[in-house]
Amino acid sequence: MTFGSVAAPGGPPNVGSRGDAMAHLGRYAAALTMAGYAALQFLGRRAGSTRAERRMALPGDGAVRHPHAVTDHAITIGAPPEAVWPWLTQMGWHRGGYYTPRWVDRLLFPANLPSLDVLDPDLVRDLAVGDTIPDGPPGTAWYVVEEAGPPGTLVLHSTTHVPPSWRRRLGAAVDWTWSFHLTGLTGDRTRLQVRMRGRAAPWWLAAAYIAAIVPADYIMATGMLRGLRRRAEREHTGP
Repeated sequence: MTFGSVAAPGGPPNVGSRGDAMAHLGRYAAALTMAGYAALQFLGRRAGSTRAERRMALPGDGAVRHPHAVTDHAITIGAPPEAVWPWLTQMGWHRGGYYTPRWVDRLLFPANLPSLDVLDPDLVRDLAVGDTIPDGPPGTAWYVVEEAGPPGTLVLHSTTHVPPSWRRRLGAAVDWTWSFHLTGLTGDRTRLQVRMRGRAAPWWLAAAYIAAIVPADYIMATGMLRGLRRRAEREHTGP
């Protein structure tokens, strides 16, 4: 019989039991953290999209071969593709933004302007292959239009989302596409699907890319799609 683990009447609490409880709590917290991260990895790859949409071949898929990460997100918008398309053409840094929630803009992109809530005639444009969309201060990061077929297809391609010093010193590279596909539905509606395909090098950057970008894409992509839906529906139907 072990007396060291039994607290005497009026004495100090059982130290061994307290330690066991803390260990159990630590294991539960670790399990919940892992489960939450796994959920973000799952949702970051497919939230809002159907199985058929994820398996569908889309324009732009061939631009990045053997991607380390592929995400698909989609939403139905109560406005026709012609009413949604202009919002895509004014996207960009210090342009229309990306229609993400304000808290995301303030937290992750404090140097950028808030996403516009209206279409700006000075920013809406006819996109063509080779046009660029800035994604940071001049000379830092941008997208190149790989394909533009209004009002149905927009494919953006970037190899600039790595600091130049990383490219020179570490051989780091990120090659990714961001594609938007609008399908008209009955009742003046649009099915908007967004697909990201990305590949990174060397191996440590590829691991970090998968670990960080996929969960973040759940917040960014779903927030952007909801922001687009709200803006396009309000513009189409009126206040």
